[in-house]
Amino acid sequence: MGTKLSVTQQNYLRGLKRRQCRIQIARVLIFAVFLALWETAVRLRWIDGFIFSSPSRVAHTFAAMWRDGSIFVHTGATLSETLISFALVVLIGIGAAVLLWYSPELSEILEPYLVVLNSLPKSALAPLLIVWLGANRKSIIVAGISVAVFGTVMNLYTGFREMDPDKIRLIYTLQGTKRDVLWKVILPGTVPLLLSVMKVNIGLCLVGVVIGEFIGARQGLGYLIIYGSQVFKLDWVIMSIVVLCVIAMGLYGILGLIERRCMRA
Repeated sequence: MGTKLSVTQQNYLRGLKRRQCRIQIARVLIFAVFLALWETAVRLRWIDGFIFSSPSRVAHTFAAMWRDGSIFVHTGATLSETLISFALVVLIGIGAAVLLWYSPELSEILEPYLVVLNSLPKSALAPLLIVWLGANRKSIIVAGISVAVFGTVMNLYTGFREMDPDKIRLIYTLQGTKRDVLWKVILPGTVPLLLSVMKVNIGLCLVGVVIGEFIGARQGLGYLIIYGSQVFKLDWVIMSIVVLCVIAMGLYGILGLIERRCMRA
């Protein structure tokens, strides 16, 4: 039998719901006002519609590409490349962080290189990747990986090192091995950190994939942006940016939902 909430608790919960409702309404209103001002500015010729496009022109472009199916080709290419690079970043990041944790000497040797590689502008690597790997999907996926993987390794390794020393000492006291520490303390204890890092990495992988598509792709939203800017079809450019924003929000929201469910478990 459930515990009955007091009047004060019920009022508090209703207040939280009202606050969340106000926040959602404010977000929608801000977005609607922005779209209305943008459309009005173009129609009244306050800004040049050829350069800045407009919500109606973006919607018309999206509808036209929906009818001919090209939007699915470009969106599917970018989304699949992002998910593949993200999955590889998670696997490589966890594996490398575990290896560094297992070997403190190796971590001391590699730490300066990880810092340098993480600080390196990844847009500078994209042309080299195209030359080394060719203008194909592989180079785009590697570009997506390169943006996020070094930061992932450093963050996870730092999280491994900062685990509760008392729990680790207890494992060793009970005649446990370093593998027992890894599986019973380190990995379970860093699940919140891993989920937080994943939420950041999904956006970074998307950025890396788009950078790769700028240079070496024949399809994808990054290709559509760079090609549209070259032939002055700026409606394509704005529409592609909007679709990228929707993809980023959707992927972030999915990972946020997974994080909340894991935290409740």
